[in-house]
Amino acid sequence: MNNKAKAATLILIVLIIIAFSLAGGIYYLLQNEKAKSASLQVQLEDTVSKYKKAETELGSAKDKISMLTLQVKEAQNKLETLNKDLQQEKTAKQEALSKVDQLTGDLEQLKSSKSDLENKLNQAQEDAKKIQDQLKELRSQKTELESKLKESESKTQGVELGKIIVNPEGATVAPQEASGQSQSQPLAEKAEKPAWGKEGKVLVVNKDYNFVVLNLGSKDGVDIADMFTVYHNNKNVGDVKVEKVHESMAAAGFVNNDMKDKVSEGDKVVQKVK
Repeated sequence: MNNKAKAATLILIVLIIIAFSLAGGIYYLLQNEKAKSASLQVQLEDTVSKYKKAETELGSAKDKISMLTLQVKEAQNKLETLNKDLQQEKTAKQEALSKVDQLTGDLEQLKSSKSDLENKLNQAQEDAKKIQDQLKELRSQKTELESKLKESESKTQGVELGKIIVNPEGATVAPQEASGQSQSQPLAEKAEKPAWGKEGKVLVVNKDYNFVVLNLGSKDGVDIADMFTVYHNNKNVGDVKVEKVHESMAAAGFVNNDMKDKVSEGDKVVQKVK
């Protein structure tokens, strides 16, 4: 009996030692798991913070890109106008030079006629003086136009294109009557025909950010949230909603994302009057 009691006591001690060992191991593993969990939580919070920051930067970049797109288009329009004016001045200069050549020929003819040489010569000199004054004025205007042209070109070269303000996916869209739009409109809305306002055209199509640039702006009475119907080859392909307005142009987002494959530069747009 005494030996059995000793054996039982020894076994109990061994079991207690094993239990403490297991408890220590489990406690160690639990501490490791807590440390890993805390580390993962910190990494998750850091990742979420970086994601929010990236979203904010992306939104700011879109705004800047849209603004730059409109500014580049305006600069291009001004450059085309200056080129036309410069061409007109060149034509006027050629006409003036032709008149000088004609007067020179008249002078040669006057030399052969001694009877009225002085009168005609004086007249020719007066005409030549007027033409020279015109040439000086034309040269001055030409110099001014060339200076403006160089300034416009330098501004255009300094503009970088990248992308945009328009984010029509988050905009609240009114039901449309255009073909291919939602078929769940009430019958009363389908029966109502909208009034039409200004007509214009599409200058730029940006498929990456789902927006177009129209050749109508604040000077034409266009305002933010105005709706325009787009016609491609005289076919209604849907509506766009104005998101940004400049003096002579406006940026409008697609009401439906599938429109970007149906709209092209030069398509006609018609304003919907509220």
